[in-house]
Amino acid sequence: MPDEQMANSSGQSPAAPAPAPPPPAARPLDTIDRSILRMLQTDGRASIRSVAERVHVSRANAYARINRLIDDGVIRGFSALIDQERAGQGASAYITLKIVQNSWRTVRKQLTALPGATHIALVSGDFDVLLLVHTKDNRELRELVLTRIQSIPEVLSTRTLLVFEETDLGPEDD
Repeated sequence: MPDEQMANSSGQSPAAPAPAPPPPAARPLDTIDRSILRMLQTDGRASIRSVAERVHVSRANAYARINRLIDDGVIRGFSALIDQERAGQGASAYITLKIVQNSWRTVRKQLTALPGATHIALVSGDFDVLLLVHTKDNRELRELVLTRIQSIPEVLSTRTLLVFEETDLGPEDD
């Protein structure tokens, strides 16, 4: 008899492992934390020294605050803003998907593996998922939608909205 089907010494089946506890809530942010976040959104490569000078705290304080924001999950990472067209991704589209009820986790896993997928959101309204993709051209976009996305069994329907122009919005100016 496989181990998972064996009863424990009291004759009961073993219990399923306990789910991981939720992460602790992030600590409240003060005006200095918010200033640091705005600055890093504008320039993720800013030095600790320049952050400290800009928000008027010591370098040690700025370093500790940034590490706390990372540890609390407020800062999830650092990345570059890419001009998709100049990077050879000349076609962009938002794709809306209607999916089978309760299939979000399965669909999300498959969508994250798609080439060119840059943002995925579970939303409310007339559709269930909003997906942003960047591809080399419309032919590659067509192939992505018709072959890859529509072949996911839990995807009931899609609608593709071509992006003619886009602008990334940054944090508000101080």
